[in-house]
Amino acid sequence: VQLQASGGGLVQPGGSLRLTCDASGFTLRNYAIGWLRQAPGQEREWVSYISRIDGRTEYADSVKGRFTISGDNARNLVFLQMNSLKPEDTAIYSCAAAVLPLRGGWTSLSGYDYWGQGTQVTVSS
Repeated sequence: VQLQASGGGLVQPGGSLRLTCDASGFTLRNYAIGWLRQAPGQEREWVSYISRIDGRTEYADSVKGRFTISGDNARNLVFLQMNSLKPEDTAIYSCAAAVLPLRGGWTSLSGYDYWGQGTQVTVSS
């Protein structure tokens, strides 16, 4: 089972990017996807979450109102639309999959079963 995050790049402050988490190799249907990010010298931060079963979504306070998570269940893809990007959003963004029911909260590392490689997002003028 592999997850692949893509869509990162260099963008100016105020710009937008859309990240994609590709879980097309999954045969499971009862899973959720979480997005997390890590900047150099900083702790890992969970950014957003979506359940494939009921569509429940969650967001970190730092991205609420700017980021939107959505899914294409037919293709096992999850998108993270990032608008009004700020320099502090610069990080490597990765996605992870949790087999439901979720063990712990959506920001609990131990609740996730599969991890993908990240994609670099750089917000700079």
